[in-house]
Amino acid sequence: MAYLQTDVTKVTTKVLQSMKMRGEKIAMITAYDYSMASLVNNTQIDVVLVGDSAANVMQGHKTTLPITLDEMIVYASSVVRALSRPLVVVDLPFGTYQGNSKLALASAIRIMKETGADAIKLEGGEEVLESINRILCAGIPVMGHLGLTPQSINKFGTYAVRATNDEEANQLIHNAKLLQEAGCFAIVLEKIPAVLAEQVSKELSVPTIGIGAGSGADGQVLVLQDMLGITQQFKPRYLRTYGSFGADITSAISQYVNDVKSGSFPNEKEQY
Repeated sequence: MAYLQTDVTKVTTKVLQSMKMRGEKIAMITAYDYSMASLVNNTQIDVVLVGDSAANVMQGHKTTLPITLDEMIVYASSVVRALSRPLVVVDLPFGTYQGNSKLALASAIRIMKETGADAIKLEGGEEVLESINRILCAGIPVMGHLGLTPQSINKFGTYAVRATNDEEANQLIHNAKLLQEAGCFAIVLEKIPAVLAEQVSKELSVPTIGIGAGSGADGQVLVLQDMLGITQQFKPRYLRTYGSFGADITSAISQYVNDVKSGSFPNEKEQY
């Protein structure tokens, strides 16, 4: 099968829509800095998300709530400078769009102007529709996010699977259709039953990106540090690791310390 993704020099929202229509899966990953994004750019990844999960991964916070718009712009700018092919999406952080559509637009404009990103992402359905509409009216592409929405962790009180009962499942389907009708180009479905994610994906014409939502979504997203085995304490069921780089890094640093302490580094060839 000749994959569409190998035939484009720049992934766009239109490319993602074509992939959905062809039944081609979308590969999405997070990145937060130039060095890691440069490595990602050497692959055929379709979408890079500069997620507010930087609050956890890069800053050590327990939730995504503390990260600021200014900080997201710094992370996103670094990532964009490293990437040429993937579509780059940036999370609107907590407090920059909920309940104030004018602030939402101003926040989205800052991200687009100051980072050079291609789109923004925000969490929620009907309750943030006014913000979504205002941002879309400015010509800024919006990716939605339903299911487990980490910015609402204090409301939920748990990171458990969402939409396991009929009422919440029906509300999620309703919200997904609202986001599509508003003009969102894709929707992340986080930590919901696989059967529900597959149903939503079939009922929508826009792509869905799953995380902890089974194989029925149109694409998948993982946090780069998680899938590389760098994150040590985070091992949910949905996470597949593709390396043990955390252990490798620790081992390398330990060897460096030993070499310095023993006087074997630097040797004669490593000095001027």
